[in-house]
Amino acid sequence: MTPSELLAPDELAARLRAIGEERYHHRHPFHLLMHEGKLTRGQLQAWALNRFYYQSQIPVKDALVLSRSNDPEFRRLWRKRIVDHDGTAAGDGGIERWVRLAEATGLSRERVESGREVLPATRYAVNAYLELVSRKSFLESVASSLTEMFSRDLIALRMDRLRQHYPWLEPGLAYFQARLTQGPEDARFALDWVTRHARTRAEQELAMDALRAKCDILWAQLDALYFAYVTPGWPPPGAFRMEGQ
Repeated sequence: MTPSELLAPDELAARLRAIGEERYHHRHPFHLLMHEGKLTRGQLQAWALNRFYYQSQIPVKDALVLSRSNDPEFRRLWRKRIVDHDGTAAGDGGIERWVRLAEATGLSRERVESGREVLPATRYAVNAYLELVSRKSFLESVASSLTEMFSRDLIALRMDRLRQHYPWLEPGLAYFQARLTQGPEDARFALDWVTRHARTRAEQELAMDALRAKCDILWAQLDALYFAYVTPGWPPPGAFRMEGQ
């Protein structure tokens, strides 16, 4: 098949899945250390605090995607993502559940929610994601969400390994439990939408590039954590400091 030939929907879906197998952050050394039980409490605190910034911006990202659609059916189905993270009332939703995970590591709510100690690279990576969904094509903004296709297996593994190696985190694992069903549901809709609306080979390539870009954004966040809190262990000024740093 030449690069100009249109891929069938199932072929495009297979190529998108192959991108995740190669580039999703399940292979990152920071995650491997986590799943082997080799992270300290301080390193898990750094992860929870920095990841909160990403989690807090997901509903913002989804609102940006939502604002670009003129299709009421698309908006009805996409807006559940915002509700999943923000909840329907105070004390509900995925963001709140992530705060409870951070609290289980020993951090205070105020420290996490303030964002004062987030790594600059984390902030830049997350903001790059908001820029992607704002300025790229609508197709690309939807396709960038397809990392959800790969999240369920990682989350299931993570829950098992966190319980095994860090049992004191058990009170904070509700976030992952909810995502075991929310993520795959979101991914099925987005994958079907992308494979139907990428109508030229050029558009299919844009969708694949958008997914690669999103994988790069997730990987970059873990690169920053690894550099600051594992090796060489150099957090920048103003960032979270583990005890003894």
